[in-house]
Amino acid sequence: MKDTTVVRVSIWEMVKMHALAFICGLYLIVRRFLKWAWDPKQFFVLQERDKPPLCLVDSSLGKHSYVKLKGVKFHYVEAGSKDRPLLLLLHGFPDCWLSWREQIPALAEHYRVVAVDLKGFGDSDKPSNRWSYKIEILVDELKQFILSLNVRSCSIIGHDLGGLLGWYMAALHKDMVDKFVAISSPHPNFYWNNLSRGAAFDRKWMHFSRLPFLPEIDALKEDLSIINNTYKHLRTDHSDDEKNYIEAYKYTFSRKEDWTGPLNYFRNLPYSRLNTDDSSEQITARTLLLVGNMDPSISLENMVQSSEFVEKFSVKVISGAQHFPHQEKPDVVNQAIIKFLIGTSVSLEKSTSKSLVSTWLDSLSNTVKYGNHVIDAVHKKANGVVTGLPSKVLYLGQAHA
Repeated sequence: MKDTTVVRVSIWEMVKMHALAFICGLYLIVRRFLKWAWDPKQFFVLQERDKPPLCLVDSSLGKHSYVKLKGVKFHYVEAGSKDRPLLLLLHGFPDCWLSWREQIPALAEHYRVVAVDLKGFGDSDKPSNRWSYKIEILVDELKQFILSLNVRSCSIIGHDLGGLLGWYMAALHKDMVDKFVAISSPHPNFYWNNLSRGAAFDRKWMHFSRLPFLPEIDALKEDLSIINNTYKHLRTDHSDDEKNYIEAYKYTFSRKEDWTGPLNYFRNLPYSRLNTDDSSEQITARTLLLVGNMDPSISLENMVQSSEFVEKFSVKVISGAQHFPHQEKPDVVNQAIIKFLIGTSVSLEKSTSKSLVSTWLDSLSNTVKYGNHVIDAVHKKANGVVTGLPSKVLYLGQAHA
């Protein structure tokens, strides 16, 4: 029997996305040409990086290991006792296992923590074939990766693109996912509604990324300025550690082939969705939706709407955080994750629609940019869903900086 959990977008949507890729690509090519003509030496500068920064190979956070599955080698960092439940960490784009440097020590006190380099990223293999990054293949490889660690199930924390894969894992392999934390990552059916990734990856660039070859070249321009723009939060006080992390990311993405794998995710995944027509397709794993209230690329409305496809969920809005809350506000995020995974939370079993809305409004009262946007989303949520919430739905309360 054919699995209908993953469905494709309509032919019209495909045509529209291909057209946008061509139009936005043409626009950006013209802009890049003018910039190159103005200062060709600066445009093509790229520093050689042959030696990895120590933070990438340091074993103080955990043991570096490799496993080969169906011809694809995966690199991962493991910490914590193997007798404890497995907690799998999936990073976003453009990132690697180092994304979780602030979480690994705290979570390893309670879990066997494994932070993996996704296929195409970091020190994992980087197949150049676009079709090896189809969602069904990616999810099956993650399933095999989990089984290779001699466990049958685990909890998953995913940020951005890693969160998207986590959603698919929770939907396609319900028996393997105990709990799921989605950081800055809406449900797959909302994920592509707002393609902007901030200053470095605006909407036009995200459409442009689906073209062959050219996005890889563009990402290398001006000595990987795209990394500087993505990780601005690491440069606020110019500490030595933050400079090393920036250099680590530049080393990780210093070659054209370092971008082909990551970009192949964007050349495949926008064409897939999860089938939500059947109520039995609801995600059964307890889920925490975590997002920064100043995230320029993720719609808070989409994060709220994502809970419609989850039987039991919790929500945490991180005040003062943007797209990388686990790096920008690590203490708050770690506390929220540990509380969700092993702690107690306030039950919504007896909450009314009014109290739920009040809680959300209190949590987001200082978010001027998204205020009205979220109020509308919460009212929709309250009017249509709250009265039917299952008894075990949880809410973590307000976010504090």
